[in-house]
Amino acid sequence: MRTIRTFAAFAAVLAWVLSPIPTSLSFAQRSTQATTARSRTPSQAEPSTEVQVVGVVDGDTIEICCVRGKHEKVRYIGVNTPETKHPTKGVEPLGKEAAEANRRLVGGHSIRLEFDVDQRDRNGRLLAYVYLEDGTFVNAWLVRNGYAQVMTVPPNVRYKELFLRLQREAYQAQRGLWGQ
Repeated sequence: MRTIRTFAAFAAVLAWVLSPIPTSLSFAQRSTQATTARSRTPSQAEPSTEVQVVGVVDGDTIEICCVRGKHEKVRYIGVNTPETKHPTKGVEPLGKEAAEANRRLVGGHSIRLEFDVDQRDRNGRLLAYVYLEDGTFVNAWLVRNGYAQVMTVPPNVRYKELFLRLQREAYQAQRGLWGQ
């Protein structure tokens, strides 16, 4: 029974992600609509939070204000971009481009964070799916445009299939990481 509920919840979320959200709605109305559209019971509903981006660390990590009155780093769930600040790897190919794409996409914007099962990584960063005010799913955008590859870490696998499909499309179109 739990598997059926999980599948139904995943299908509802996937339908919501792939459906257009009218731009005439305010950010708060879209967030409310999104929560309602997931058709989950209160015990299954994932928390979400609206915050302001105050910095971009790299292609898959941002700094936000304010969660419980303090700045936090947020690591995007399900995706991984080339490194730009790794102590041993240094700057990887397309790392700067991914960081700049992320900066152009979210820098200074209000965003909505959607959490999955685990809300923090081993480094203490928040783990989230990130949405812009216009409904753009940032994690998916980075994969679709070839700036990120899929990296799922159970139990946070809600959009794994979506990300894999978008990565295949980016690979076939030779976008970003997959270009020649």
